[in-house]
Amino acid sequence: MSTTRTTTLRRAGVVAALAAAGVLTAAGVASAHVTVHPESYAKGATDGVLTFRVPNEEDTARTTKVQVFLPTDHPVLGVLVSPHDGWTPKVTNTKLKTPVKTDDGTITDAVSEITWTGGRIGAGQFEDFDVAFGQLPDDVDQLTLKTLQTYSDGKTVRWIEEATSGGDEPENPAPVLKLTAKATDGTANTDGGAKTVATGSATAKSSGDATATASSSDSTARGLGIAGLVVGVLGLAAAAFAVVRTRSAGSRSE
Repeated sequence: MSTTRTTTLRRAGVVAALAAAGVLTAAGVASAHVTVHPESYAKGATDGVLTFRVPNEEDTARTTKVQVFLPTDHPVLGVLVSPHDGWTPKVTNTKLKTPVKTDDGTITDAVSEITWTGGRIGAGQFEDFDVAFGQLPDDVDQLTLKTLQTYSDGKTVRWIEEATSGGDEPENPAPVLKLTAKATDGTANTDGGAKTVATGSATAKSSGDATATASSSDSTARGLGIAGLVVGVLGLAAAAFAVVRTRSAGSRSE
C-alpha cells in the first residue's frame, strides 16, 4: 500500500510540475518580441526618447545586427542615436515626398533607417537601443516601426507584421508606437536634452504610459505566478485525494 501511495504522489507531482512549466514557457515566448518603449506618446510630442528592446531568442546564436525602419509618410523629425557600447550605428536619411513645415522651417528629409552592428546579444540576454526625437507626427494614430534582427548563424527575423483589427497577434509583430490625442495645455521643453522627455502634459502622458506599461507587465507577471501556484495546489490536491482513496480502498479490503 505504501508503494502505491508513493507512485500516486510522484505522478501527481510530475503532472503539476509539467503544467507549471508550460505556463512559464508560454510567458517566455510571449515576451520575446522586439518592442518599443514607452508604448505611446502624445501626437506631435517633442524632445522625447524611444527605446527599442531587442531580446535574443536563439539558444545557439547571438544577435549581431539590428535594423529599425522609421516611416517617411509620417516622419519622425530630429532623430539622434544614443551611443551604445560595442555597437556602431548607421543612420540613413531619405528625401520626403511631402516636406513638413515646422516652427523652425520646412523639413525636406528625415531618418528612414537606423542600423546597429558590431555588438553581440547572447542567449537569454537583451539590449536597449535609445533613439531621441525632436518631434513626432501629429496626423496619424500610430507608427509601425518595422525591425530586422540578424543572428550570427545568418538567420534574420523580420519583425514587420502588423496586427489586423480584431485579429490575433501575428507571429512576428512589428513594434508599434501609439499616438494619443494632443494635450490641451501645450507641451514644453526647449533644453534640447537628448534623454529629456517633453514637459507639461506631454511629459505627464509619456510618464503615465510608461507607468501603465510597467503596471501591465507587473499584472501579467502576477497573473502568471498565481496561475502557477494554482496549478501546483491542484496537483497537490489530486495527490492527497489519491492517497485518501488508496487508504479507503485498503481499509475496505481489510
